[in-house]
Amino acid sequence: MTKKNTLLEIVVAACEDRKADNCVALDMQRLTPMTDYYVICNGNNERQVQAIARAVKEAAEANQFEVKRTEGFNQARWILLDLGDVVCHIFHKDERHYYNLERLWGDAEQIHIGDNTQDDL
Repeated sequence: MTKKNTLLEIVVAACEDRKADNCVALDMQRLTPMTDYYVICNGNNERQVQAIARAVKEAAEANQFEVKRTEGFNQARWILLDLGDVVCHIFHKDERHYYNLERLWGDAEQIHIGDNTQDDL
């Protein structure tokens, strides 16, 4: 298992541990040079969105992965955690439906890790 696949599994597991809804991992390697994977999930309120972000950050750092950048934490409507090979998008459920990154990146292959399943958006 590669280091980036391990990071992907850590991020997905941390999201699922905090009961993130509709956790999806997308393989971005052939679509963008910015990152290898997107993890997209949502929480039901601002407090849960922040808890998911904290869990991802803590799990990554506990496994010696660096969070390079965090955006949107205070507003907790769309938190982005840049971990290099993996970028985690944690949405409030209303924003997730509005931005619909899965449709925007519809050419990306979905990676099945953990319990990640997506309801129809």
